[in-house]
Amino acid sequence: MKITIVGSGYVGLVTGACFSEVGIDVVCVDIDKNKIDNLNKGIIPIYEPGLEDMISRNMKKGRLSFTTKIADAVQESEAVFISVGTPPDEDGSADLKYVIAVARDCGKHMNDYKLVVTKSTVPVGTSLKVKKAIQEELDKRNIKVGFDVASNPEFLKEGAAIDDFLKPDRIVVGVEGQKAEDILKRLYKPFTLNGHPVIFMDIVSAEMTKYAANSMLATKISFMNDIANLCEIVGADVNKVRKGIGSDTRIGNKFIYPGIGYGGSCFPKDVQALIRTGSEHNYDLQVLKAVEAVNKKQKTVLFSKILKYFKGDIKGKTIALWGLSFKPQTDDMREAPSLEIVKRLLEAGATVKAYDPIAMEEAKHHFGETISYYEDQYEALIDADCLAILTEWPEFKFPNFNIVNRLLKSPAIFDGRNIYDRHEMKEKGFNYFCIGVDTTKDMVKPVLSSVS
Repeated sequence: MKITIVGSGYVGLVTGACFSEVGIDVVCVDIDKNKIDNLNKGIIPIYEPGLEDMISRNMKKGRLSFTTKIADAVQESEAVFISVGTPPDEDGSADLKYVIAVARDCGKHMNDYKLVVTKSTVPVGTSLKVKKAIQEELDKRNIKVGFDVASNPEFLKEGAAIDDFLKPDRIVVGVEGQKAEDILKRLYKPFTLNGHPVIFMDIVSAEMTKYAANSMLATKISFMNDIANLCEIVGADVNKVRKGIGSDTRIGNKFIYPGIGYGGSCFPKDVQALIRTGSEHNYDLQVLKAVEAVNKKQKTVLFSKILKYFKGDIKGKTIALWGLSFKPQTDDMREAPSLEIVKRLLEAGATVKAYDPIAMEEAKHHFGETISYYEDQYEALIDADCLAILTEWPEFKFPNFNIVNRLLKSPAIFDGRNIYDRHEMKEKGFNYFCIGVDTTKDMVKPVLSSVS
């Protein structure tokens, strides 16, 4: 079986690599010639654990190839997966121009039956637009070629995408005919041998499932952050509250960790797009609007703690940051809390020194020379007035606190991910601030004057 993946970004590369890993012949198409040239040289444009080795292995076996020639790819494949970007417009709606452009290319070049599958995250009703675009191109050619459209949304977590694809919780597929269902059953059979379910449904429901899933997870995060802020006010410990509610199987313990807000390429965009879909159908998704508002505010919480510690003035202060990506195991900085925090620190007159294990090059695209970058986490601490942790990378969880204390000018740590124990931090001589716990009574050293 041979398939085409159009779009060689995050979703396209993971999808293509994983399908080829189980023996399917895959050709990945992209209009960016430089990207394709680099991929053919083994240069991967994104960071995802295990992806580079998997791509290299399957290229050597001849099961995975990269090209800019969409006509040949479409004609030689049984199924075409659309995996291009759907960036948000200013109003929050998903921009479908790339999706529709691929649909039109399919219509221009298909020579026999094709199954066109939307893998990109798209609003409800997109399949009808894809189908219409394909048919319009066939009509222009004055030929009759059978085709089906389907929706197969991805549920990949950045940093764990390979495992998510190979060992999925579920595979959601929206189809409108038996032929399309049979093809996708055959395609996904290697991934269901261990009992992972393929859930077939109508296309509209599949499109909605993707948005509903991500919006639910975003809701859990914002809810917990809201509770964390209240805990801090009333004197409760959100870490204990989290354990108390997480032990309830109806709630579960996932996505209820307090922090400094969600980011990345999915949650912010999908929440906004679903709000927009509701608006287009005259329905006000009030819960999701609150989710978005809470998340936006949460990204400022750590900055506010830093400002308060220095008595409202951080001009001339040096702030060390550990972590810039929106989560560990990725270099993705889209909508990352670090973007808002760094912006506010610089506007307040502070100097920023940063370290991230993976995202340093990506960070330079966002911050340029406005901050300093360091290749060692401890080097970033030299002469810094405090340390702020923005991403819970594993290497930050057990640092040498003696070195940290010695290098910092002020023994202050602002933990945006609650990775340390407040009592241990007090014993080690730090003024420690986290999310959802009032630690001001644990202060071991006086707050430094705001005078530089």
